[in-house]
Amino acid sequence: MSEDSVAPFSSVDINNENRDDEDLFASAVQEVSLDSEVNGVRDSLEKISIVDAAVTTASIGSPIMEEIVTERANNIIVTITEPQKIGEGMSSYVAYRILTKTNMPIFNKHEFGVLRRFSDFLGLHEKLSEKYLRSGRIIPPAPEKSIVGTTKLKMSSTSSTESINGNSGTNAHTQFVERRRAALERFLNRLAQHPVLCIDPDFREFLESDTELPKATSTSALSGAGMMRLLNKVGETVNKITYRMDESDPWFEERIARVESLEAGLRRMCGACEALASERRELSVRSHEAARCIAAASAADPHAPLSRALSNLSDVYDKVEHLRVEQSNTDFYVLTEHIKDYLGLIASIKDVFHERVKVFQNWQHAEMQLNKRRENKAKAEIANRPEKIELASNEIIEWESKVERCHTEFDTISRVIKKELERWEEIRVSELRATILRYLEEHMKHQAQSIRYWDGFLPEAHAIK
Repeated sequence: MSEDSVAPFSSVDINNENRDDEDLFASAVQEVSLDSEVNGVRDSLEKISIVDAAVTTASIGSPIMEEIVTERANNIIVTITEPQKIGEGMSSYVAYRILTKTNMPIFNKHEFGVLRRFSDFLGLHEKLSEKYLRSGRIIPPAPEKSIVGTTKLKMSSTSSTESINGNSGTNAHTQFVERRRAALERFLNRLAQHPVLCIDPDFREFLESDTELPKATSTSALSGAGMMRLLNKVGETVNKITYRMDESDPWFEERIARVESLEAGLRRMCGACEALASERRELSVRSHEAARCIAAASAADPHAPLSRALSNLSDVYDKVEHLRVEQSNTDFYVLTEHIKDYLGLIASIKDVFHERVKVFQNWQHAEMQLNKRRENKAKAEIANRPEKIELASNEIIEWESKVERCHTEFDTISRVIKKELERWEEIRVSELRATILRYLEEHMKHQAQSIRYWDGFLPEAHAIK
């Protein structure tokens, strides 16, 4: 093996020169996000309640939390409406109307709306990931692609000029588009809540530019860029499996274990909620069958009071059928989708953990190269070769600079990740509480309505003689 051979970190990219601009920009937007004039509050605009609650209830127990508490809430509210199918056949696509309300001076208006297609959202996520993931920012996940759902929607007979939410679309198509619309809305509002991502130029352009954005062809699964992303993901997965970082910070050791435990629990909960929603849908089908059978029995029974009671009972089962469908939708759209959303966020958190590991690998690689140059210099001094000594001395200076830069970068990304996770934990608790309350309220309404249906039928049952 030659002197210049490199061992465990030979594939690590140690060239960090291109990262200075990104770090400077991230620092600049962070300072802007803390400026009271930029984030000033006007009484005429509704505040984002989730972020306000997170900031209000934050317990100041560390310098990181003190910084989070001092950040002002970002007053940007995004809603997505009017999904429309544009075009026909496989060349068609669904566009979404994005309405934004804000009082932040960095935007040109307080209220504005644009039309965006699904690939535009994926393109925005890709741009933000390229800018901020390497510096430890948690990038909210964009909704996953569904080739089956998209193909079915493209081939449907829904008119290209009418809303998919109209009566022309099939129920399956409407549910697919509504799920995607809700997921896209959550994605944009998570970006809007972040003190750095919300003022990113690409995010602002996405929300307020009247012109059509360049088509994000790199997001296509069958494109060359898509294939490269797939290969890179395979390489990243192999690296995650084969390399284990010796964690020296107990905070990260504890948080990594907590995140993995939370992910396992949420996956089990997601499976249980999906099964519950499926069972309720099956129960609605059985209620429909019961209604049809009871109606047939009512028509065949010659006893008038009994026939009338059976007919009313059939009507009750018809109403219960629709109620079961609503309950199933509550199980799925309110609770299950929220859990899936957080599983995606946990995947993003694990991505920033892995970015920190990669920075650590860079640091260790630089240390190894520095030690090798020092050994080369010592050998050259023993051999009394001045030209080798001078070359080794210059290389030592260069690698000492790289070691220092990598060390600083590792400390920086560790600090940013701590801040991101503390903020995420506060928001997560508030959002989960709001979701559970909404879920319980919806089911209480369903149960109350079911009781009213049966209470209304009870006199009919007593009237049978």
